[in-house]
Amino acid sequence: MRDMPEVISTFAAYKSAIQNCSPLTVSEYVNDLVLFFRYIVLLREGKKPDAETDMSQVSLASLDYELAKSVTPEEIYLYMLYLAEQRGNKVRIRARRLSAIKAFYKYHTVKSRHFDENPAKDIDSPTIKPALPKYLNLEESLRLLDAVPKDDRNYERDYCILTLFLNCGMRLAELVGINLQDIAADHTKLTVTGKGNKMRVIYLNSACRDSLDSYLAVRQTRAMESGKPIKDKNALFLSSHNTRVSRELVQKAVYKYLKLAGLDGRGLSVHKLRHTAATLMYNEGNVDVRTLMNVLGHEQLTTTQIYTHVSDKQLEAAAEANPLAGIKKK
Repeated sequence: MRDMPEVISTFAAYKSAIQNCSPLTVSEYVNDLVLFFRYIVLLREGKKPDAETDMSQVSLASLDYELAKSVTPEEIYLYMLYLAEQRGNKVRIRARRLSAIKAFYKYHTVKSRHFDENPAKDIDSPTIKPALPKYLNLEESLRLLDAVPKDDRNYERDYCILTLFLNCGMRLAELVGINLQDIAADHTKLTVTGKGNKMRVIYLNSACRDSLDSYLAVRQTRAMESGKPIKDKNALFLSSHNTRVSRELVQKAVYKYLKLAGLDGRGLSVHKLRHTAATLMYNEGNVDVRTLMNVLGHEQLTTTQIYTHVSDKQLEAAAEANPLAGIKKK
């Protein structure tokens, strides 16, 4: 965070060192605050940012504790309007950006005590309408697994990645971060690092163990075939350059196989495979919601409950279960 104004960097340090937020989370906080204060700087210069304004060119050299302290609730409301009307930010993005502002002012009011008043305290967050998560059904999940070409040099790796996503419901960052020593000797479980650097154990079913065994059997051979040294010997999943696979590489692979399976164009993504695993466990595997909460690494039960939506098959069964279902007119 070199050249970052102190008023932001001290907040970021608190989120990282004290609240133990992941580097990605801290980066998101910083990026949201940078955009907000660039907007404030332009307002103070008598300008009104619009859709054509290049915010990346706005300097924050003038941002100090006094400027941040002088921000009013009205200016925050104007910023939220700017996000909606000029930047076209959807409600979830606007809610996240406001959350960063609220956390920033709460820290400097309650913790650092640089500010006497919190201008964001009474501002309501945009209402987010709950939506059913997108996911693959069982037949579609099998099609996705079958879409990985068996003659591809990365077949074992990519098949294993898809299998772990679909069976374990792990996050993208969790999968990318898996190290060899995170895997139990008998391959029955592995440890992942989730949000907030919290670690949890994921138990591997037979499909996961089988795909993991197949990949590990060729991992070293594939690495040697490239003629390049392995740069991260601890990483479970390696790229063709023998580096740890990146988020972008995994995302591109998933999109490719979704397209090969004829499942593209539906807004599906890597995270939707996590939704798929959770939904299949709940609807098809009869896993109770509290167990599912622990499997997914959620802190709140309400977060897990979005996966307890009722399937069409369950609705059909409920209709047939009505004792009047067999009554026909005479």
